[in-house]
Amino acid sequence: MGKIVIATYKPKPGKEQNLDLLVKNHVKVLRNQGFATQRPPMIMKSADGTVVEVFEWISKQAIEDAKNNKDVQEYWNQYRE
Repeated sequence: MGKIVIATYKPKPGKEQNLDLLVKNHVKVLRNQGFATQRPPMIMKSADGTVVEVFEWISKQAIEDAKNNKDVQEYWNQYRE
């Protein structure tokens, strides 16, 4: 059984477009590594610019495995920029 999560991201000033692109491709990266289900993600933006992402991991173990996956970690590092 999958695990549905809600993630929020607040863009740094001037980085709004970068964040939008990262979030748009986030689930594709997770799917390529076998971590996310085929359930379509939902991506929303609040009035203050906060991005809300809802998606489904394939399992709790997939969440843990992603933390040690090189490709996922490289992608997540881009969020910090």
